[in-house]
Amino acid sequence: MRTTCPLDCYDACSVIFDGKKLKGDKEHSYTNGHLCPNLNHYLNEPRIQKARFNGKEITNEEALNILYEKLKDSHDKKTLLFKSSGNFGYMQNITKEFFSKFGSTFTSGNLCDSGGEAGIIEGRGKNYSLTPSLIKKSKVVVVWGRNIDSTNSHLLEIIKDKILIVIDPVKTPLGKKADIHLQIKPRSDFDLAILFCRFAYMEQMEDEEWIAKHGSDFDYFLNFFRSYTINQLLDSTQIVIEDFLTALMLIKDTPTSFLVGNGVSKYTNANETLRAIDSFVAMLGYFGKEGCGVGFLGNSTLGYELPFSNYNVKTTPMATVDFGEFDLVFIQGANPANQMPNTNRVFDGLKKSKFVVYYGLFENQTSALADLVIPSVNFLAKQDIRFSYSHEFVGLMPKLKEEEFGVSEYNLTKYLLARFDYPQLESKAKYIEKIVESNSNFENHYITSKSYDSLPYSEDDFHFEFIDDSEDESELKDEDGFYLITPKYKYSLNSQFKTDNYVHIHPSLGYKDDEEVTITTKYGKLNIKVKNSDDLREDSIRIYSGVDGVNKLTPSFLSLEGDGACFQEVKVKIERA
Repeated sequence: MRTTCPLDCYDACSVIFDGKKLKGDKEHSYTNGHLCPNLNHYLNEPRIQKARFNGKEITNEEALNILYEKLKDSHDKKTLLFKSSGNFGYMQNITKEFFSKFGSTFTSGNLCDSGGEAGIIEGRGKNYSLTPSLIKKSKVVVVWGRNIDSTNSHLLEIIKDKILIVIDPVKTPLGKKADIHLQIKPRSDFDLAILFCRFAYMEQMEDEEWIAKHGSDFDYFLNFFRSYTINQLLDSTQIVIEDFLTALMLIKDTPTSFLVGNGVSKYTNANETLRAIDSFVAMLGYFGKEGCGVGFLGNSTLGYELPFSNYNVKTTPMATVDFGEFDLVFIQGANPANQMPNTNRVFDGLKKSKFVVYYGLFENQTSALADLVIPSVNFLAKQDIRFSYSHEFVGLMPKLKEEEFGVSEYNLTKYLLARFDYPQLESKAKYIEKIVESNSNFENHYITSKSYDSLPYSEDDFHFEFIDDSEDESELKDEDGFYLITPKYKYSLNSQFKTDNYVHIHPSLGYKDDEEVTITTKYGKLNIKVKNSDDLREDSIRIYSGVDGVNKLTPSFLSLEGDGACFQEVKVKIERA
């Protein structure tokens, strides 16, 4: 029985369920029968099996009635739907159908890529994925702030024979294998993109024909990037100039894919950084051509007619939401007490809220704080559909088994709509059928998006807006302390599954392995054990996303555009505990 992995990941693997185990689908042309460690162990993770109210186990029916009574007694404008992507299936959004009618506040932006995507939209208008079938046609692949070994492992087979350039402040496994690794200073990605523009212009690498046909404000862009001196940019990025020039010559007149990750988007200038990278690639005329382009968590739903997507509701930025302002907070598919920045502030807010509901699969820091816990059912026990932000395949997720515990999103929404006498839902099958029919191709067992029938950005009327200004006023580089890097860990997904409970530091700092240190910022502190690694720069430390307490260190800033979280817009101090 074929289904699709629900985890929030680039690869969106096609999966075979034999009634007991999950196995990779060997017929799928991209995921090729291989699953990540997280999905391999997914069914072994302990689940929430009983609803709870104030710490006491209750039935699901009692939990739903308590939720109804609390909502009935709450002012609609004082309720919050906080929904994230613990399950990436699209039908998880069906809860919005109730909460929008009720008048609840939704969140805007996200904790992941919304700052960077805002920059892409500013330049390109739409954010298409750079799919594996397009990357295959490249001769050079530039991996920029993206640890493919951990987050996108199926792509390794596709890029293994390419000329590889890695740009990352950490010596990632891929960086160690690369032809060129530019180990840049953290938060200097924008400056490196501008440096590429400066040298490309000196080498006359700009595609004048493409710019004349598709570009806008190139003269302003030219004046903008020339306002930065080369010495200024080299000082900021701290790269090896010889390696940089070699990378530039490898890119010159060669089909090149730029695979950009969230490592560049965890700062306030995320939109400007992505737009600067895009502007460099556009300057070369590398959009709309075979084997070329920029990939950054593309909008996988482009072209589809989607329910549960356009609501006229009040919103508040997810990264800075104050839970304490709401009488009732409904948390779905999320663990804000671990994953939100400045979690000391998050804890205070959750405690001040009159009533917190946690709806999900697994116990975590947030479920421990909730007044009401409602267990969900896993992806095998409900019908769904999912899109990938990395490839063109659309995965169906049929219901493959029954579960004796838990409440599906559909049934929870149906219950609340009925209790409040709101219009009822269509069937799950009908919603999914309409979505699929709106923009899909069908071949054998698989569905693909029609949006990729032609080469993205190759249309005659494609228009690109070059960057010509910067609003970034961060003074982080002038502050004392170490840059904090918070990447994904190979054996976890945010706060789910196995975590690596260490701070990774360069051996030159003089600490011993397993020595306990205190990491401090103006937002909080964390006691944690050391693991030495010469993969780090001497000015940086690494604590993986999901480590309990890491976000006590991080700020609740918003990106300049897109309401994105800025986890790495901070420096830390280290001392022995």
